[in-house]
Amino acid sequence: MVSNSLAKRLLIWYGKNKRGLPWRGSDDPYAIWVSEIMLQQTRVETVIPYFQRWMEQYPTIADLAHTSEHDVLVSWEGLGYYRRARNLHLAAQIVMSEYDGKLPADVNLLRKLPGIGEYTAAAIASIAYGSDKVAIDGNIRRVLTRLYNVAEPIGRPDTENHLRNLAESLLPAGFAGDFNQALMDFGALICTSRNPICAECPLQDSCEAYAMDIVKERPVVKTKTRIPHYTVTAAVIQRDHKVLIAQRPLDGLLGGLWEFPGGKLIPGEELEDCLKREICEELDVDIRIMDSLGSYQHAYTHFRVTLYAFACVLKNGDEPRARQVRDYCWVNTEELENYPMGKIDRQIAIRLINEKHRR
Repeated sequence: MVSNSLAKRLLIWYGKNKRGLPWRGSDDPYAIWVSEIMLQQTRVETVIPYFQRWMEQYPTIADLAHTSEHDVLVSWEGLGYYRRARNLHLAAQIVMSEYDGKLPADVNLLRKLPGIGEYTAAAIASIAYGSDKVAIDGNIRRVLTRLYNVAEPIGRPDTENHLRNLAESLLPAGFAGDFNQALMDFGALICTSRNPICAECPLQDSCEAYAMDIVKERPVVKTKTRIPHYTVTAAVIQRDHKVLIAQRPLDGLLGGLWEFPGGKLIPGEELEDCLKREICEELDVDIRIMDSLGSYQHAYTHFRVTLYAFACVLKNGDEPRARQVRDYCWVNTEELENYPMGKIDRQIAIRLINEKHRR
C-alpha cells in the first residue's frame, strides 16, 4: 500500500490515464530495454512503429545478437542517433555470451552494457524487475522542478542530485516501475513543456511553482548557444550504370551508415573545389563534376546542414581506395534501398531511383 499522499494521487491518476503503448504491460525485459533505447532523444509517436517492426524482426535477444550490423542499421534507419542501434546490437551479443542470454536485473551490471546509462538502467530495473530505483528523464525533471520550485538550471550535477533526492523521497516501495512511468506520462500529458494543463492537475495543491504563478518558468535551462550551420558537398559518382557509395567510419556522426561521399566546405572555398578535395582525401581519386543535383537541408541536434549534391564521373580509370571511409562499393540504383543511410543521403537515393523509373 502506498502511504505517500502525493505518490498515491499520482498512481491513481496513472491508473486512469496511462498511455496505451505497445511495450506497456510487457514482462519481457528485452522489450522494455528496446523501448527505452529507442525513446532516447526521440518522440513516442515516432518510436511506436519502429518498436513494433523491430520486435517482429528481432523478437528475442538471441535474434538480435545473431543478425548483422548491416541489417540492424537498415531496421533503425530514420530513427537517428545510430550509435544507439550499434550499441544495442553489441550489448545483445554481450548478454548472450556473458549472461546466458538474460538481461541483468542489477543496475550496476546493466550500466556496464554499451548504450545503457544511469537513467536507462534504472528504468529497466524498475519496470522490468520491480527494483526500487528512480529513473530521471526530461519529463520527470520538469515535473519535479515545478512541484518543488527548483530554481537551479537543470543539467548541473548539483541540480541532478537534488532532483534525484526529491524523486527518491517520493518513491513508494514496491511500486517504482509504475511510479516512474506515472511521472513520465504525467509530464507528457499534463505537466507539459509549453502548455501545461494545470486546471486538470491532481497535484496542483502541492505544486510550489503553480502557487507562485511561475510554472512556465520551470525548469530553468542553461542559455543555449547559437546552433552552427555547415555547408557540405556530396558526389554522386556513376560508372557503368552503377553509383559509388561510401561507408562512414564507425566513430562519429552517422557511424557505419552509407553515403554519397563528400564533406564540409572550408571558409573561402568554392563548392566544386571542396568536393574535389574531399573525394581525393576520402577515396584517393580525381573527379569531373558534371551537373548539380540540388541542395538538401537537415537539422541535427547541435547543428544544421545544407548539402549540395553533384553528378560526377571519375577522371581516369583508377579504382578508389578507402582512405577516410570505412568501405565503399559500386551498386545498382535499385540496390540503394538496401543500404542504411542518413536522411539527406536517402533523399538523394530516392531521387536517383525515381529518375531511373521515369526513363
